[in-house]
Amino acid sequence: MSAFDTVTWFVFLFAAVGFVAGLHLMNSPRTARRGNQISAAAMSLAVLAAIVTAVHGDSVTRTGWLVLILGSAIGSAAGLVSARKIEMTAMPQLVSLLNAVGGGAALVIALNDSLAGHGRLAAATTIAAVLGVFIGATTLSGSIVAAGKLQGIVPGKPLSFPGRGIVDIAVVALSVTCAVWYIADSSTIVPLLLLALFALIFGVLLVLPIGGADMPVVVSLLNAFTGTAVAMAGFVIDNVILVIAGALVGAAGSILTVLMARAMNRSIGSIIAGGYGTGDSGAGGRTAGDAAEIRTTDADDLAIQLAYAHKVIIVPGFGLAAAHAQQEAADLATLLTKRGIDVKFAIHPVAGRMPGHMNVLLAEANVPYDELLDLDEANQQFEQADVALVIGANDVTNPAARRPGSPIAGMPILDVDHAKSVVVIKRSMGHGYAGIGNELYTNPNTRMYFGDAKQALSAIMNAIKTLVG
Repeated sequence: MSAFDTVTWFVFLFAAVGFVAGLHLMNSPRTARRGNQISAAAMSLAVLAAIVTAVHGDSVTRTGWLVLILGSAIGSAAGLVSARKIEMTAMPQLVSLLNAVGGGAALVIALNDSLAGHGRLAAATTIAAVLGVFIGATTLSGSIVAAGKLQGIVPGKPLSFPGRGIVDIAVVALSVTCAVWYIADSSTIVPLLLLALFALIFGVLLVLPIGGADMPVVVSLLNAFTGTAVAMAGFVIDNVILVIAGALVGAAGSILTVLMARAMNRSIGSIIAGGYGTGDSGAGGRTAGDAAEIRTTDADDLAIQLAYAHKVIIVPGFGLAAAHAQQEAADLATLLTKRGIDVKFAIHPVAGRMPGHMNVLLAEANVPYDELLDLDEANQQFEQADVALVIGANDVTNPAARRPGSPIAGMPILDVDHAKSVVVIKRSMGHGYAGIGNELYTNPNTRMYFGDAKQALSAIMNAIKTLVG
């Protein structure tokens, strides 16, 4: 090994250590920002080292350099614009698209290097190649469909068709056949191309039957797929940094997927089987039956409850994100805290449309980390709360989860109905992603405040200031 190769190897190793350290720091909200910065720096170092290696090896043609420079410029510009312009409500769609890009890149790498070395590939390399192609292609198409569901381009409800199971089995069988064919004879690229085609079809078939309620878990699962595909591509081209980075993403995504599934009290198998969740109806409005049972409140009445409470727990949901009301929620908490009121935020693991959605929103508004309660901590405190203020959260507060036979039976929820008083800020009586009514809204101790969360919170704060002078 030359001196240049030795230095390069250590640079890649240092970058890999940066990935591990960054991922570890992301375990806590307090250190997540620093972890993200370290991971970004490590990735920049790895990219720079890869470019230097290519220049030193003089293995890139002029056309290759042109493609590399243009691709880097376009990708960097797209990433920068997306990061600055994307709304938090659209973050899950962006994550899905990034998953698609990662899966597509792994697919292209595996195909390209298999084409370059066909007929001379070892068995271990061909196995890694078929895994990279299949997982990468599945991730590519599946992530695009998931992004479409989240964006509303593809219906959020489960989509299926007669004979779907037979088609799934046929696609998987054909994929396995092509994989075995290529491993047995890597002198032809045809089976690998067919495998890519079948995997693209499989990705679509995998995500279409899954309802909107499960999209946070699907996004996490596809993220794990992306990492695995990247690791397989690293084996194909014998690149250690790709293997390490891919393995980290794959492992982290897998762990998060399991945790998310547990938070919904459902198995990953049942989620992949689909058929759960109909998408957010949003436009539901109040029906005659609802209007006869619900009780409403206004800013002045709520101001009295909050201003003279001893303990208030705020429960943020997707409605908070959609209204961009995280700063107003933080300001309300600050206002109440100055009056000596104990204020906490209860965070459900699957609130919003992606893992950690609410945590990121509240971090943007500089809500102190010690004011954020996880599911178990919050449920221990609701009985002592004078007011539970629910802002746009639906399924994660639905008492129907405690009743056997309900579509969400067994799903862990925030026990907001155990508080002395519950106030729900919501635009309408529309259903959440699970597609069922929320029994919380007709509870005797619940009051509904209909309106945009941002405007409602501003009105409540003004009413409190007027009340207490």
